[in-house]
Formats: sequence, C-alpha cells, structure tokens
Amino acid sequence: MVFEPKGLATGIGSLPHTGAEEALSVVKKYVPCIPHWPQLPQRGRQENIAEQFLKPLVNIGLLVDDGDRVYFDTTRPDWADNLTAFYSLYLAYEDGDLTVLDQFAFEEDSAAGFYAFMEDLKKGAGSARVLKGQVVGPLTAAFQLKDERGRFAYYNDQLRDLIVKTIALHSVWQVIQLKKFGLPVLIFIDEPSIRVYGKSSYITVTKEAIKEDLEAVFQAVHSAGALAGVHCCDAIDWSILFESSVEVVNFDAYNYFSSIVPFIASLKEFLKRGGLLAWGVVPTLDDLVLDEDGASLLAILDREWKELTRRGVSRKLLYRNCIIAPACGTGLLDAELAEKIYALASSVSEKLRSREGKES
Repeated sequence: MVFEPKGLATGIGSLPHTGAEEALSVVKKYVPCIPHWPQLPQRGRQENIAEQFLKPLVNIGLLVDDGDRVYFDTTRPDWADNLTAFYSLYLAYEDGDLTVLDQFAFEEDSAAGFYAFMEDLKKGAGSARVLKGQVVGPLTAAFQLKDERGRFAYYNDQLRDLIVKTIALHSVWQVIQLKKFGLPVLIFIDEPSIRVYGKSSYITVTKEAIKEDLEAVFQAVHSAGALAGVHCCDAIDWSILFESSVEVVNFDAYNYFSSIVPFIASLKEFLKRGGLLAWGVVPTLDDLVLDEDGASLLAILDREWKELTRRGVSRKLLYRNCIIAPACGTGLLDAELAEKIYALASSVSEKLRSREGKES
C-alpha cells in the first residue's frame, strides 16, 4: 500500500460550478490532502463522457457526434479503415510508443477543471499526499452509448472493446500528467452501472465480463504507476471489486452500508491486502444532507464500524485504510449545497482523525 489515509477526505469528482477556479477552490479548501481535479458537467455538453474520455473515437471516426447525440455507426463505409487506425494506435502503445497517448488526452475545452488543477499544482502541491483523477467506467460508458440501431454498445463485443481500450489509454495519459508533481496518483473509475449485474433485464451481463473489462483499466492504471479506485453509489455484488486488483473501493455508506455485509469474507481479505475503503458517509441529496452535521455523520460511521468489527473485521484496519468522501458526485446540485457536502466530508475527517490520532 502506497499510503495509509487514516480518515483523510476526498471528493468523487464532479462539482456544479461553471468556472474551474471556483470549483478548484472548494477542492483545495476542504480536501487538500487528496485533492482531485473538478469535473464540471454544468459547463455544457463539452464536458460529457464522450467529449472528455472518448473523444479519440470521435476523432478517428468510430463515434459519430452529430451535435444532438453521440453514437457508433458500424454501417459507415470507412468503418473498417477507422477500426484499423484505432488498433494501429493501440498496438503502437503496446510496443512502447508513448507518443500515441497524446491522442488520448483531454481536449482543452472538455476538461477545464483538469487543466486548472494542473496549472495550480505547478505553484505547489500544498498539503497534498495523493493526487486524484477520475475516468468514466467502461460498463457505464457502454450503457450510455448506442449503435446506429439504438442498441447499447455493451452488447456488441467490438464496441465494448473500443470503449475499454480508449478508457485504459486515457487513464495512462492522465496518470502520466499527474505524476509530474512527484506524488502518488489515484485514479477513480466511476462505475455506477455495476448495479445492472444480477438484474433480470440485464441477464446477459456476466460477472466475469464486468471483472475483465474493469481489470483492463486497473492494469493500465497500475502499468503507469498509479493506484486504481472504483466509485459505485448503489447496492451491488461487492465481491466483484473486493476480489479484483483495485486498491480503493468507494461506496455510499450513508444509504447502502448494509449491502456490503453479505461480502464480509472478501472485504476482510481486501483490507488485509492493503485495500482502502472510501466511505461515502456524506449524503448528496439535499433533504438528507441538511439534517446532518459532522458529529451525526461520524456517529453513523461508528455504528457501521461496530457492525463490521462484530463480524470480525479489524477496527485497526478500518481506520488505517479509511478515506472519507461524499456518497456521490455533486455536479448536478447547486454550488452552495455542494460546498456544504465537501465541508461535511472535511468535518467528519477532522473529527475522526482527532479522535483516533494523527500519527502517520
């Protein structure tokens, strides 16, 4: 394990601001030890997943962006040539040509928060111990994008492979950029769509396929020398993550704590091998967060830890391997509420670390 967070706080990624500097100030104020670049979905469609993480597929001609929607069109006469162009890039990377990664970079206008974060880090990293980035998960992307027939990309093995490989190479590029500042790097894969596994309407989505696609991204992140994390804000089969090579599992501890209890055995092994739990103990729904403060949320965390220790999980490991976070991103909220959520995450972190001790 590269670091022991012992209750340090971070954010999920998205903030509601339209100005990068304003969003970055929230990150720096409340989560300075594990800061992240802010995703800004309210800036416009240029910050949607296709523009941010899958633009190489648009540029090569595999994804069509007609201004209203983004989709794969496998009937295009140049489809085969464009596939060849993509896989030539991928094979060049596998052969060690890192210049290929420039084609998987964020375009300047699609990730204003990332470039503001990079510029700010040039002035100094402050109290940062780890730098956090984030990417869309391959499952989530494949269930947002469709082909020319309106069928989800996930159900076409070729399209799914394009998505996985594009996200993997972008992740490597992002790690390389963030590593320039000499600190450990953590990349979160935002993967709420894991929840489809086990649902009757998604019966063809297998556990093995989910693990294979995620593992491809994890291995890309690891190959670049960074830690991988997954954010999922729902009740899922947590063994998918606990039994993978991922280092950080971020879950909604406010609403879905009970969902991890059936997976105690794999959770214990995950923690023993140095895996970190990012406890999303701060709710991100306004009717919930307005009723809470740092003390009440810490009390919820304590109850959850008591339940796990009763089942044989080491409390020492729970604290040592704990990150505090919001339950989900804040990109669709208003700015005032988002800042309150970050302030609460900071408050829980400070109270927990003050009580448990700040030894490093």
